[in-house]
Amino acid sequence: MKKVVVTGCGVVSPVGIGKKDFWRSLANGASGVGPITQFDTENFDSKIAGEVADFNPSGFLSPKEQRRIPRFVQFSLKAAQEAIKEASVDLARVDPYQVGVIVGSGVGSLETIEREHKVLLEKGPRRLSPFMIPMLITNEAAGHVAIRFGLKGPNFCTVTACASGAHAIGEAYRVIKSGQAKVMVCGGTEACIVPLGVGGFCALKALSRRNSEPAQASRPFDRERDGFIMAEGAGMVVLEDFEHAKARGAQIYGELSGYGSTCDAYHITAPDPEGRAAAKAMSSALAEAELGKDKPIYLNAHGTSTPLNDKMETNAIKLVFEKNLDNLAISSTKSMTGHTLGAAGAIEFISCCLALKNSLIPPTINYQYPDPECDLNYTPNQARELNISACLSNSLGFGGHNASLLIEKI
Repeated sequence: MKKVVVTGCGVVSPVGIGKKDFWRSLANGASGVGPITQFDTENFDSKIAGEVADFNPSGFLSPKEQRRIPRFVQFSLKAAQEAIKEASVDLARVDPYQVGVIVGSGVGSLETIEREHKVLLEKGPRRLSPFMIPMLITNEAAGHVAIRFGLKGPNFCTVTACASGAHAIGEAYRVIKSGQAKVMVCGGTEACIVPLGVGGFCALKALSRRNSEPAQASRPFDRERDGFIMAEGAGMVVLEDFEHAKARGAQIYGELSGYGSTCDAYHITAPDPEGRAAAKAMSSALAEAELGKDKPIYLNAHGTSTPLNDKMETNAIKLVFEKNLDNLAISSTKSMTGHTLGAAGAIEFISCCLALKNSLIPPTINYQYPDPECDLNYTPNQARELNISACLSNSLGFGGHNASLLIEKI
C-alpha cells in the first residue's frame, strides 16, 4: 500500500484567509466571532457568528463568475488555489487522471435556495435562474475545483454534516493508498450564515445566545458553554503518494497514516453519551498508523461548545487513551473559529498540520470555569510549545457520523 503525505494547505476562515494569518491567529488565541453582518438578526435568538471578513474573489474570479458561483464554492476555489500553489506541484506534468478532487460540505448553498424560493413565490417559476440547480447542489465545489485546475481523476463530494471535510480527506487518503491516484486535492467548505441556516439551528436550540460577548461565546469544555457558534470557511489540502512527492523534492508536513470512520447509530442529532463509536474512530486511526498511545500526541477535539458533545467527547478520549492521558495535549480551535460545519474537519486538520510543523499546541480560549464532567487538559487560553510526534483530528457530525484523521512526522 502507498504511503500518503501532505504537501500543501489552503484555508479561508473567520480568523484569517491564508495559512499565515490563520496560524498567527490560532497561536495568539484570537477569536473570529462577532455580530452577524450578512443579514438583519433582530428576530433571531443567536445574533453572532464566525464570518469570513474581507473575502474578495475578484483576484481569481471574473465578475460573471462571481455572480454564478456561490460563496461556498468560491471559498473552496480560493483554498484549493492556495494549497496547490504551496505544494508546488506542476499539474501540467502529471497525468490529469492521476489527480482527483474530493470536497465535503454539509449544506451547499442555502443562500441560493432562499433567493430563488423568493423569486418562485413572487414572480413564478419562469423567472427562476437557469443557474439555480448548479449553484445550490453540494457537489459543485468538487466539480468547480476540478474544472478550474483540469483534474480528471476520482471526484466526488462527502456530505456527512460536521464530519464532511474530514471524510473528504480520509477518502482521498484511501484513493491514493489504493493506487487510484497520485495526487488528491481535498477538504471541506461551507457558507450558510443566512436566515434559513441560522434560524434552523436556533430552532434546534443548538446555538449560543451569548450575544453581548461574541468573542467569549465559543467556550468548549467550559462549564458555562451554552451552544456552538455558526461559522463559515474552507480548508483544502494536497495529498500525495510519498514516492511522487519525494521524487519532485516537495516539502512535506507529515504522513497521513491513519483514518477511522464510524457511526453512533444512536440519534439523528444527539451523540451517544458513552462515546464508544467516536472512540472506535480514534482507535482505528491509531491502529492503522501503528502509533502507540504512549507517544506525545496532539488531539484537535471536535469540541463544539455544546453541553452534550463536549461531555461525550471527553468520555470517548478517556476510553481510547486510558492510562496515557498525560501524553496527550488537547484543544478545540472552534473556540476561535466557531463551528464551520462541513468545513470544520478540513480546517482543523490543517491546524494539526501546522501544530506538527511548528511544535505548538493552539489553545482552547474562553476556558474559565472547569466542568467536572470535562476534566482533561484542554490547553486553556494560552498556546503551548510541545515537540509532538503526531496529531489526531476528530470530527463528529449530526446523524452520528464520526471521523478521525492522524498525521505524524516523517
